[in-house]
Amino acid sequence: MRKSLIALVFLAICPLLVAQQALNNDSVIKLVKAGLSDDLIVSTINASPGTYDTSADGIIALKTVGVSDRVIAAVVMKASGGVPAPAASVSTPDQVAANPDDPAAFHEAGIYVFSDSAPAGSKMTMLEPSIYTQGKTGGIFTSAMTYGIAKIKTNAVLRGAHSNFKVTDPQPVFYFYFEEQNAGLSHASSPFSGTSTPNEYTLLKFNIKGDTRETVIGKENVFGASGGTDDKAVTAFAYTKLRPGVYKVTLNAPLQPGEYGFISGSGSVNNRVFDFAKN
Repeated sequence: MRKSLIALVFLAICPLLVAQQALNNDSVIKLVKAGLSDDLIVSTINASPGTYDTSADGIIALKTVGVSDRVIAAVVMKASGGVPAPAASVSTPDQVAANPDDPAAFHEAGIYVFSDSAPAGSKMTMLEPSIYTQGKTGGIFTSAMTYGIAKIKTNAVLRGAHSNFKVTDPQPVFYFYFEEQNAGLSHASSPFSGTSTPNEYTLLKFNIKGDTRETVIGKENVFGASGGTDDKAVTAFAYTKLRPGVYKVTLNAPLQPGEYGFISGSGSVNNRVFDFAKN
């Protein structure tokens, strides 16, 4: 009850405080020591002018006095002039219901396809991951004849000749939402875990083989194994960082009809591919 009262009083006087002076590291520390929630502090940082010390010493000083990582991230983002992160760290029914098709809204970690040509307006659709198996094909005979020098290709094999999800736009736009905001720090609690940037993914076109889809993901010979895709199967894309952990991905060229999928080059997503078909 006392904390709620403090929060209400703070909300009432916050505009006056902001008008008087810009926030800084000391201001953030005072807000934390006053017992305000991270949500309220992040919202205040996003909405207020500020001059912050984001050097290593400045960040360490904030951490030492108990400022949370999320608040520190908001300080760094504000100081760098980037797009503010949402105040809430977890989704609420109101957030999800209000903005499910807005790329700027909070979304669960994953890859989403954005379409603005739907009859009802813009639409965000999450790509559900599929599990692929690995099979060695191509070059087996040649490898045997060359005593293992020639390379054997390793394929990712997906069940079914076609993906359940289809896109009609020749150059669909994708949004990547990662669990963690800093590269290399994602954890492993979801199908989209263990990665933190689109640069760790490759968009590949699959070949239909009967009732399966296949694409080359590696090569090996007597000297060892290495990752390696078929250049003809790679679809190039570019990405823009919108805010920590959120990226907009655009294709460099229109897609040809066929079967496609985003695959992690690090293999850290447990043989999962985010597949879709282009009509």
